[in-house]
Amino acid sequence: MERAAVPGRLGDRLRWRTAEVTGRRVESATAVTLTLDVPGWPGHLAGQHVDVRLTAEDGYSTQRSYSIASAPDGRNLDLTVQRTPGGEVSPYLVDELVPGDRLELRGPVGGWFIWRQQQTEPIVLVAGGSGLVPLMCMIRAREAAGSRAPFRLLYAARTPSDLLYRSELRKGAPGLDTTYLYSREAPEDSPRPPGRISPEDLARGGWPPDFEPTCYVCGPTGFVEKTAAYLVLLGHAPERVRTERFGHSRG
Repeated sequence: MERAAVPGRLGDRLRWRTAEVTGRRVESATAVTLTLDVPGWPGHLAGQHVDVRLTAEDGYSTQRSYSIASAPDGRNLDLTVQRTPGGEVSPYLVDELVPGDRLELRGPVGGWFIWRQQQTEPIVLVAGGSGLVPLMCMIRAREAAGSRAPFRLLYAARTPSDLLYRSELRKGAPGLDTTYLYSREAPEDSPRPPGRISPEDLARGGWPPDFEPTCYVCGPTGFVEKTAAYLVLLGHAPERVRTERFGHSRG
């Protein structure tokens, strides 16, 4: 699959912009979705992220990267942020930021871990925790574009209360199949007991390798490395397995 052009000129994407928070929606006890109005936003592709910078009154500044959750929509962006215990940025974004507040961001960033509406092959999405965010952007972009590319999502969470976008995923969309995998606690009606993701999970919930799907895997580093290895073990071509991982620096 050829690489896609990234919206906007490089210099424009590297410029810091001031964004205003226009909406705030609670996703779970530890995560919120922030809707931002970003004047001059050059647009984005599904799967990209932005850098967010916060600056204190004494001049100290720090920044973190967050995936874009929303389908491309003019100058508006949704960022879903999960609080990281002991983090510098995420606790402020989750607990303190309200509509009317402003922050700085730049982007979009990334040109490999993306889905484009021109893609027609089957898609396997594998999310670990908040790794669902860029994959949800792909799901929303697919629906907004009216694409018929078949999507299968495997979403691994610790417990049912940790699920993001639960009502939207429960409603579903034509051509999207979702499988939930719980590692610590599963609901009573779950067909699968709690446990870590396995090759059997991927074989049941994903597409067979001979369908030549593109696989997108996002989550904590250990989850991503293990899942990518399982996909190759099952026969998926390594060049069709795209990964995005995050660590404690996302706090």
